[in-house]
Amino acid sequence: MKKQIIDAHVHAAFLDEPGLDDGQLKANQEAMGLFKTDRISIRQLFNQCDYAGIDKMILLPLDLASINGACVGSNEQVKFLVDRYPDRFIGFASIDPGSPDALERLEHAFCHLKLMGLKLHPSKQRFYPDDPQMDAIYRTCIKFGKPVIFHSGMSLEPGTLAKYAHPLRFEEVAFRFPELRICLAHFGWPWIGDTCMLLLKYANIFADTALLYFDNPKAFYHQVFQTDMGPDWLERTFRHQVIFGSDEPRLEQIRMLQAIREMPLQEDFFDMILGQNALRFVYGDDVHGRI
Repeated sequence: MKKQIIDAHVHAAFLDEPGLDDGQLKANQEAMGLFKTDRISIRQLFNQCDYAGIDKMILLPLDLASINGACVGSNEQVKFLVDRYPDRFIGFASIDPGSPDALERLEHAFCHLKLMGLKLHPSKQRFYPDDPQMDAIYRTCIKFGKPVIFHSGMSLEPGTLAKYAHPLRFEEVAFRFPELRICLAHFGWPWIGDTCMLLLKYANIFADTALLYFDNPKAFYHQVFQTDMGPDWLERTFRHQVIFGSDEPRLEQIRMLQAIREMPLQEDFFDMILGQNALRFVYGDDVHGRI
């Protein structure tokens, strides 16, 4: 039976459903630094997924309410898309930790919108992940059994400071909340060694492959996963913790997936990195029967 391939890092910001007007499109372009990216139709997205062989996507919004009063893709948009296309999307929520109603919005997203996890961007939302003021948010995620995807490492988006998202900023979170499933998006680049240290120490930490800052996906993955890291680390040590993510639409899904597939890895590891680990991250112990 064919295993599902899941892209665990897809942004909702440019999708044209349920509606994206010119003003919001421009705001999203400016927020993400993607000034030439236009609206993307759902059919276009599904066509490129079908061509690449991607079955399902984790859809990520971003709440910037305390920064500029806007959302780069909203929880309600993600809810709409998941309800309309349940076989294609797994929906995550976002809340702005700086908003006074952050906890109320988070509970609403989990209880009423039925979203499956939380996306946070420390560099963009200007908070330190290990700030004790974040503890209530993490406890809420644990209460509902929901994971958190954090942007980690460098960000190419305007107005971001890497100091907020250095991988070491996540260690105390993983240490104090071992029940909280955490994904460090972009593998914490350029601090690959620090990310590997965290993966080695904490079973509740995952990392995704949505990283490309030089050259092409194949060359960059070779540098990161076989030169910066030992050539066997992914397969022998981190086989349960690495998740495929593309960073669509900043990076092309098919090129990122092809680069993963061309790595010299065993077939059973491809099954894990391309789907099984994402389901373990999202559903935890309730993963049985979902793949």
